[in-house]
Amino acid sequence: MNPPYLTDKNIRSFIKNAFAEDIGDGDHSSLGSIPESATSQAQLIIKDDGMIAGLDMANRIFEYVDESLQVDFLKGDGDMVEHGEIGFTVSGNSRYMLAAERLVLNCLQRMSAIATYTNYMTSLIKGTKARLLDTRKTTPLFRLAEKWAVVIGGGINHRFGLYDMVMLKDNHVDFAGGIKNAIKHTVDYLEKNRLELKIEIEVRSLKELEEVIEVGQVHRVMLDNMLPSQIKQAIQMIGGRFETEASGGITEKNIAEIADAGVDYISVGALTHSYKSLDMSLKAF
Repeated sequence: MNPPYLTDKNIRSFIKNAFAEDIGDGDHSSLGSIPESATSQAQLIIKDDGMIAGLDMANRIFEYVDESLQVDFLKGDGDMVEHGEIGFTVSGNSRYMLAAERLVLNCLQRMSAIATYTNYMTSLIKGTKARLLDTRKTTPLFRLAEKWAVVIGGGINHRFGLYDMVMLKDNHVDFAGGIKNAIKHTVDYLEKNRLELKIEIEVRSLKELEEVIEVGQVHRVMLDNMLPSQIKQAIQMIGGRFETEASGGITEKNIAEIADAGVDYISVGALTHSYKSLDMSLKAF
């Protein structure tokens, strides 16, 4: 089942805006050098090992540019790939193929990197109940592709934006005058505006957690930058009242220990803000 943001409308809008940025009033390099009726063949050459993601996106990009472009996929989203393998071949109008080339590669390289790292981090917590979450630490206007890649890699999307879930972070709590005020005002706001949104609140200490437990009315508690020993204590204090999420300072070195502490979710911003693109190229053959 696709996440709710992965609609044909949203994907098409992303592609349209990306082309508007890249092509402007025309791909003058191709228009000037290649005959209008010229046709070619090209193949996606994979130059790194990892998990490939973005092939569905690539297909949609080619279709958007020219529905007559023929794409034959040799790999599927979520497949593990190795250096030297071919992901797909594409044939058709040369100008249209070159117009799509960079956007296709940009999406594939970045999405594959995110899926690869997500898959790796997920493997480190296998056997625990913890599930890996992404964050809103994404590239502006590229969030759809980045979060899509997380799902392909085996992770789970947190909220997509500010509108589909309430997350009361440290600044919200401080600006509202404390945890009790932040929760109460939020509950009143949601009721007044007839909004059915889940509330998550961040706590920085066990003392703040005590306040949340006293007030209640939240769905999930984010345990921010806590040690595994503190997380275990927090989970005991919560006693199943709320879902739990660990966040802040999560790395390859400590994620397994944090998962073993018993949290429901672990959010890692690095999934979408610290990846290194997988190397690929589209070459004529």
